[in-house]
Amino acid sequence: MQSYDVAIVGAGASGLAAGIAAGRAGARVILLERMPRAGKKILATGNGRCNLGNRHAQGHPYHNKEFAAPALKTFGEWGCEAFFDSLGLFVHADGEGRLYPRSNMASSVLDALRFGAARVGCELRCDCSVTSIEPAREGFLINKSIAARRVIIAAGGCAAPTHGSDGSGFALLRGLGHGIVEPRPALVQIKCDSALLPMLKGIRVQARVKIERDGKTLRRAEGEILFTGDGLSGIAAMEVSRDTAPGTIAVLDLLPEWSVYKLSDMLYEWHKARPEYTPAQQLAGLLPKRVAEAVLKDADDIATASKRFVLPVTGTRGFGHAQVTAGGADVRAFDPMTMESRVVPGLFACGEALDVDGGCGGFNLHWAWASGVLAGASAASE
Repeated sequence: MQSYDVAIVGAGASGLAAGIAAGRAGARVILLERMPRAGKKILATGNGRCNLGNRHAQGHPYHNKEFAAPALKTFGEWGCEAFFDSLGLFVHADGEGRLYPRSNMASSVLDALRFGAARVGCELRCDCSVTSIEPAREGFLINKSIAARRVIIAAGGCAAPTHGSDGSGFALLRGLGHGIVEPRPALVQIKCDSALLPMLKGIRVQARVKIERDGKTLRRAEGEILFTGDGLSGIAAMEVSRDTAPGTIAVLDLLPEWSVYKLSDMLYEWHKARPEYTPAQQLAGLLPKRVAEAVLKDADDIATASKRFVLPVTGTRGFGHAQVTAGGADVRAFDPMTMESRVVPGLFACGEALDVDGGCGGFNLHWAWASGVLAGASAASE
């Protein structure tokens, strides 16, 4: 029987951060990873560049922001940069506070984490699926063969299953008595049902988008929208995707610079000055031609149709295309100051295993490091 101070289920972003923190605190640590190698999902982030954090994370409107706040505050405003600096990785910020490795290569981030974990003595065991965690007299028994005083669930969510996140951590938490908020894809392309989409495919616009159900706005964002053959992509669309479902609608404001009243006045004045222009010609200087044509189909009022372009939502492209999971372990059952379970003492969780998620811009990885470091340090100090 092998015994450890801390066993970490999952050697992805939050798991590696937890392992480094626990190892630095002097704990004997084992990382159990079901994939052939650690941190595979990290390599796919930021189109291979790895947007690894954001200087504005503490003010970001995370889902369950109140729960996330202590970990983010403990990590500190410059915590992400300091953490990676301690691992020998140079980090730089762009004009919006997004953090990237100086090499602009995600592999540099993973190497820094792997080497950092090895330096503090963490044992990494890949191709090791955790199928059981049982409370024991001295802590926990994992797979009936590994004993640990403390266990950290850092197995991620369900997003990008080919990179290791298959939802197995939720099953382990549920088996230990934790409630799971139904996981669903987030930061993913939205699927819509509209005959107009084929004519719009490939066009990008700067717009506001909101998701509505029965006249109530569920989520909104502003930025780039990319029309696809069956829906919407682009950062703004992905930002609102966590609240999409059949029965909701995506409402686009294609001309957010002006109110509907200002736009109506402008179009009226243009029509008076150029009465020979068709409605499509009036919109030519405002919208891409095919977007203008789509807006004008069945439109009674050009201004209103431009400010409220509606597409019925059928769902999303699913976990296989999602960047992150919305949902996860109910945070009410965890102490936000330590990431320890209130249900099972000695059990911790971090990262995407918990019902915390943020928008595009490095916020989800920032949460992974912050919560992982807090969980690792807390587990080692118990």
